[in-house]
Amino acid sequence: MTKAIMIQGAGSNVGKSLLVAGMCRAYRKRGLAVTPFKPQNMSNNAAVTEDGGEIGRAQALQALAAGVARHSDLNPVLLKPESETGAQVIVQGRRLTNVKAREYAGLKARLMPAVIDSFDRLKSRSDLVLVEGAGSPAEINLRPGDIANMGFAEAANVPVLLTGDIDRGGVIAQLVGTYTVLPRADRDRIKGFIINKFRGDAALFEEGLNEIVGRTGWHSLGVVPWFDGARKLPGEDVMDMRSTDSGTYRIAVPKLSRIANFDDLDPLTQEPGISVEIIEAGQALPGNADLVLIPGTKSTIADLAYFREQGWDIDLKAHLRRGGHVLGICGGYQMLGRLIIDKDGLEGPPGRVEGLGHLDVVTEMHPEKELANVTAEYLPNGMVLDAYEIHIGKTWGEDCRNAWLAVGNRREGAQSADGQVRGCYLHGLFASNKFRSAFLSGIGAGASSLDYGLEVERTLDALAAHLETHLDLDLILKLASGKG
Repeated sequence: MTKAIMIQGAGSNVGKSLLVAGMCRAYRKRGLAVTPFKPQNMSNNAAVTEDGGEIGRAQALQALAAGVARHSDLNPVLLKPESETGAQVIVQGRRLTNVKAREYAGLKARLMPAVIDSFDRLKSRSDLVLVEGAGSPAEINLRPGDIANMGFAEAANVPVLLTGDIDRGGVIAQLVGTYTVLPRADRDRIKGFIINKFRGDAALFEEGLNEIVGRTGWHSLGVVPWFDGARKLPGEDVMDMRSTDSGTYRIAVPKLSRIANFDDLDPLTQEPGISVEIIEAGQALPGNADLVLIPGTKSTIADLAYFREQGWDIDLKAHLRRGGHVLGICGGYQMLGRLIIDKDGLEGPPGRVEGLGHLDVVTEMHPEKELANVTAEYLPNGMVLDAYEIHIGKTWGEDCRNAWLAVGNRREGAQSADGQVRGCYLHGLFASNKFRSAFLSGIGAGASSLDYGLEVERTLDALAAHLETHLDLDLILKLASGKG
């Protein structure tokens, strides 16, 4: 009989995704067929699946940890924010609709059948399904129609573990407070708790553990020390984006308001000799940057306006006058062109918007989304690498004659005549060691010495060992069986 257990959080960003990834690897090493699952996720950092859909980037990492294929069933409902109050709704890998926040409350209950459908399929081919919640079950105002936390756990009859983040402080209140506000049926579904991100001597928290056990009756499943290797793993949440100061070659990345698929940066942040600086709103693009990398965005036109509001368009012109390089990926590529045409109003009022003008190309938005894993060729040296596309819009123009990539017979991307500015739609390029080394060498940064994929695998193994040491994985497995 397939076992399943759900890891919920006493708040957002308490480390649920990393715990599930580490547990996937740990139980896989024990010989179990493990599958991760997240009923509902909200993220613009998506991965393309083998069945041609899209899921949250965290579920892609968890799939890697578990040794299973990326499939849209791993994250059947994905919300991709497009504004402060609206999001695109992806169901089982495909776009269903666009809704405002208040409209989603009425829609989500109708999505439960798709969620259970995906969960049942995963159970049919797994020994253990590790389910990740979203946000916190303490948000009891969201309980009616819930599919992300206790609503799913009740519908699928899955026991729950609750995770608290001691690094942010108040972890006893996080856990006991959640116990207090939950209705009895939801409270009784929680079988144990995990203390995450601990720094210092865990023995000093023994009395705290006893207080939580005494007030809730839940099993104490372990105190997990801070795992420094987390910075080496792809992050999903924009809160995970951090600057690095690892070398003299400087890459500046403007943090767009709807930044998407920023995992493109992860290999660069691990690269020896490279410093990656995330530029926040209100900060200027630094004058000592060697490369300005404009990342993807869920809303190109809105973020183009945001880019100009920060004065980054002026900074970018100065950067180019100094001889600096510019790379735009996906939405960043579209922004670098002369014009963006949105006649159907896909990103706001229908119309035409002037781009930054550093590439002689035009983009026209189309409702059909390009969504595919691809094999690409780096034209300067004929190198072949894996990448993926996830965008709306088609781009053409004079600088596309200087394409620097190809996908099959299709030339991809554009380059300015002087070679300073490049853009493309392909994500995941820098995960290729050979491409990253060739690209960096070509812009004066020196060849790469990093094996990024191997480093991620080693880090997942280290995370699994970390959790074997500090969590009671035997008891968690027992609880997943409905015992205890």
